[in-house]
Amino acid sequence: MTEAHAVETTPIGSSSPLTRNPQSRLRSFSRRFFRNSSAVTGAIVLGLLILVALLAPVIAPYDPVVPNPRHRTSPPSREHLMGTDNLGRDVFSAVVYGARLSLRVGLISIGIGATIGTMLGLLAAYYEGWVDTIIMRGIDILLAFPGILLAIVFVTILGPGLSNVMIAVGIASVPRFTRVVRGAVLSLKQGVHVEAARSIGASNLRIMFLHILPNSLPPVIVMATLGTATAILSAAGLSFLGLGAQPPTPEWGAMLSNARTYLRDAWWWATFPGLAIMVTVLAMNLLGDGLRDVLDPRLRER
Repeated sequence: MTEAHAVETTPIGSSSPLTRNPQSRLRSFSRRFFRNSSAVTGAIVLGLLILVALLAPVIAPYDPVVPNPRHRTSPPSREHLMGTDNLGRDVFSAVVYGARLSLRVGLISIGIGATIGTMLGLLAAYYEGWVDTIIMRGIDILLAFPGILLAIVFVTILGPGLSNVMIAVGIASVPRFTRVVRGAVLSLKQGVHVEAARSIGASNLRIMFLHILPNSLPPVIVMATLGTATAILSAAGLSFLGLGAQPPTPEWGAMLSNARTYLRDAWWWATFPGLAIMVTVLAMNLLGDGLRDVLDPRLRER
């Protein structure tokens, strides 16, 4: 399921959960959320991953960057649960510390894309005219390139490194947010509550940020959740190509890149980072699909 298909916008005239009593809205959201098995499963797995990332210094038995030549390419054992790499570094410790980097890259990247894309979509839809034309033609140019290719271009310009990867992946995700928010705002700006705000002399900024933006956030939240999984994959792919995290940083994509020449002799070195990426992306997708169902305007009154 693609992000574009996973996002629903609030129809004109429908009651938005953001305009109801906050306590009633929270109870309704919680009830639907805990009834959705995908959302609960994704949230639990993601919560465990965050806990592992926060407690990495406690959980990891070894320093992930300190080599130990005596235990080079050792298979999984009681001493090294996931084996060691070609320098004798503990793979389990590297995977645990890698959770910190991957989650941080995903969240910061999508935060950049969501913030910029939401503001651009809001401005384009609200003012329309030449503002809409300039913004959306620029977005169309960015959409002409595949996301990962666009990220590679920006990393090439900015230079390799984890910080530049976050910026590049964030910029590459801007077009998706812009288009979704623009569509939502075009519908919401025709609502009765917006016309009422205009009739009492509310400023454009007040209307945009207090009456329109809050009601356009549900699809943004869903897209951000699904987009975080894509950002983690993109960052791992860039690190695999040598454009992201640089040695000896314990990052899942970089670990896969280093392990690709040892697949026959040390299968564990590539297997466990790959499984970590798979589990993280699966958890984010489950949570995103669950939130889509919970925030679907057609299901809010049920």
